Amino acid sequence: MKILPSKFLPWLCIWTLLILSGILDSARAAGPASPPNVIIILADDMGWGDPGCYNPESKFPTPHLDALATGGMRFTDAHTPSSVCTPTRYTLLTGRYCWRTRLKSGVLDGFSPPLIEADRPTIASYLKQKGYATACLGKWHLGMQWTRKDGTPEDVDREGKFRGGETIDFATPITGGPTANGFDSYFGISASLDMPPYCWIENDHVWPGPPDAVHEEIPDTIFLNGGTGVSRSDFERDQVLPELKKRTVAWIGEHQEKHPEQPFFMYLPLNSPHLPVVPSDAFRGKSGAGDYGDFVVETDDFAGAVMAALEQHGLTENTLVLFTSDNGGLWHRWEPQEADDLAHYKPTPRGKYNWEHGHQSNADWRGTKADIWEGGHRVPFIIQWPAAVRAGSVSDQPVELTDVFATISAIFGDPNPADAAPDSYSFLRELKSEPLGGSEISRPFLVHHSLRGMFSIREGDWKFVEARGSGGFSTPRSIDAKPGEADGQLYHISEDPQETRNLYLAEPRRAAAMREDLEAVKTGEGLKQ
Repeated sequence: MKILPSKFLPWLCIWTLLILSGILDSARAAGPASPPNVIIILADDMGWGDPGCYNPESKFPTPHLDALATGGMRFTDAHTPSSVCTPTRYTLLTGRYCWRTRLKSGVLDGFSPPLIEADRPTIASYLKQKGYATACLGKWHLGMQWTRKDGTPEDVDREGKFRGGETIDFATPITGGPTANGFDSYFGISASLDMPPYCWIENDHVWPGPPDAVHEEIPDTIFLNGGTGVSRSDFERDQVLPELKKRTVAWIGEHQEKHPEQPFFMYLPLNSPHLPVVPSDAFRGKSGAGDYGDFVVETDDFAGAVMAALEQHGLTENTLVLFTSDNGGLWHRWEPQEADDLAHYKPTPRGKYNWEHGHQSNADWRGTKADIWEGGHRVPFIIQWPAAVRAGSVSDQPVELTDVFATISAIFGDPNPADAAPDSYSFLRELKSEPLGGSEISRPFLVHHSLRGMFSIREGDWKFVEARGSGGFSTPRSIDAKPGEADGQLYHISEDPQETRNLYLAEPRRAAAMREDLEAVKTGEGLKQ
């Protein structure tokens, strides 16, 4: 046997490593041999500037989200289709813009009828047809069919105040919720914790039994209910996130024990860090930046617990984990140095969590949750899938949460599933660092929608807003243009990311063309086909 001279050994090692690296890259590009598990963690009101991996100036430690980004792909130009809760959830699960439904502005409350149409495909129903186990744990906020004590259905959306639930028969099974929309099982709450009912729901019934108390108005709600709501006396708001974490970890373990060969889809819409800001005792003081910071740290811990459970059961490699938020952050103070509407601008304080620690939930983006400006809808968006996604990668490709459905279906070679996800564009090739090709095309535009129903469209670096003002919480909410003034907004986002220079009058042709494009999208159901 001939032995190579020692001087060749270092080169042999290098060649071997290069060959192995090429094999691994080829395997990653080819994708996994079996379909991946899919987990979507949807934070509630977490801003682009809250996680440290997005904002070096963040005052909150988020080691688990930072590790998720290190192990996967971090998108820097990701957006929610709406700058508030319910519409984003509808669009995420269906791949269809929510403003195509009955809900043209605002959000539902805890007793609203179902928003997802009975025959509407969802990510859950699609994957269930592919043989997946499907589970939802968390805040639904997409309507459920409740029954009144007189036997009639609760069939109207809220008008102004959130309903208290005093007329509801809680012994009657609930229909139209998660288990009617493709999920095998559900455990969670019907809506946000600043609106009744204050109780757990398991599948189609209140758990462990009907409410037995009346809950006083939650003091730190921004909606100022001015009323009370039904509650279970043993229901504690600060125990919602810990309970969801415990049950999520248990579900993963039980599924692997009973059905180790079956892929699964988990949708985990959290109640945090949305109002009321209620970190559990174990996390109070952890951030060193107040209750809101502690709640963000607890949200980060939830993501860490999910990743640890996957690692424990050997599931990390072929599980696609998406962490994102349903809209921008609320605790943000944007103070413009220049803007065309400064005469109308004034900061709007929103309570003790705002800026006392110098933290900006939306980093340098203008506006807050509910607004048409970037702070309302530009969000964290991190995907880890070691079997297919290069670790430590960053994408500047514009994407919407609308696109998750088509991206998941593209894994099965079907980026345009029939009768489903009409507004969804697959970004699977971007995720796998591959050039676009085949039936996949890049998203040609982004559509934004504010709390009050104001629309915006983004094409490349240009963003057109159909009216003046924020359309949400920030002032000015709206501006009635005087003769000769701009009656819309036009910004060049790459040159003016803070949206301070309205170019509407300087670029009239572009503004007019983008208004036409926006109208075409608004009236064109399934426009991408």
